[in-house]
Amino acid sequence: MRIRDLDDLDKQIVYALQAEARHTSSSDIAEQLDVSASTVRNRIQQLEADGVIRGYHADVDYERAGFQLFTLIVCTAPIPEREELAERAVEVSGVVEVQEVMTGEGNVLVRAVGADGDDLSRIGEELDELGLKVTGEDIVRNTHRHPYHRFENGGTDDEKDDE
Repeated sequence: MRIRDLDDLDKQIVYALQAEARHTSSSDIAEQLDVSASTVRNRIQQLEADGVIRGYHADVDYERAGFQLFTLIVCTAPIPEREELAERAVEVSGVVEVQEVMTGEGNVLVRAVGADGDDLSRIGEELDELGLKVTGEDIVRNTHRHPYHRFENGGTDDEKDDE
C-alpha cells in the first residue's frame, strides 16, 4: 500500500542507497543531486518513517563465512495462512529470509543456512511442522543485486521504457 507518491529526488535517493548504502553518505548523495545534505537527511528520515526504506542489511557471503549450505527452500502454504506461516517460518533457527509469493504452488520462499545436511533436514522438518509443505530445495551459489532502474534518474526515463 502506497503512503505517498515518491518525487524524483526521493527516487534518486533510494537508488543511491540501493547501490551502496554503507559507503554513501547524505553529503555524497547531496553533491551528486545538487541539493543540501540536510535535505537528503530529511528525505531519508521521511522515507524510513513512511516504510519505503525498511532497513539496512548486511549482504553476507555465507560460503566465505564458512557456511556452504545457503539454501533456497520452496514451500507451499494455504493462501489464507500464507502470511502467518511466513512470519512464523522466519523464527526457525537457520532461516535468514522468507518471501511470500503471489502464486498458489511454491508461494513461500525460505532462505536458510545450515551447518550440515542434518541441520538442513531439521529446518525442513520444522517448516513442515509449522504447516508449510516443502516442494523443493536448492543450494544457492551466488546472489547478484542491482538497484531498481526506475529510481535512477528520478523516474524520468519511465516514459521511454514504456514505449
